[in-house]
Amino acid sequence: MEKIAGAFKTIGEVSEELSLPQHILRYWETRFPQLKPMQRAGNRRYYRPEDVDLLRRINSLLNEQGYTVKGVQKLLSGKAGAEPMPAPVVNDSPPLVVPRAAAPSISLDKLRSIRDRLARALAEDDVAARV
Repeated sequence: MEKIAGAFKTIGEVSEELSLPQHILRYWETRFPQLKPMQRAGNRRYYRPEDVDLLRRINSLLNEQGYTVKGVQKLLSGKAGAEPMPAPVVNDSPPLVVPRAAAPSISLDKLRSIRDRLARALAEDDVAARV
């Protein structure tokens, strides 16, 4: 059953609409002060249409355009040097996963050497603690 335009939505409805887990939406509330859903008894969240639009914009910036949380915070706060906010992207596909930079390559032998040195240091520390 479809709600009328302008109706408040629960966190479950917004989560499903944006294909995002509910805990991500709650986390974003802690990081973006502009996002303030109404809360009723039992801390039940109700999102206004403008809250849902803001969530769409945040989702697009983070998951499609590759911004960091800190970068989106700067954009939304209008800090100096920030680019103008792009129009919200309405997209029915699931959010894209932006790959992070690859970790520096390190040889397996080097890792084993580090592991062995750490094990020796821990063993020496354990012996010293018993004395």
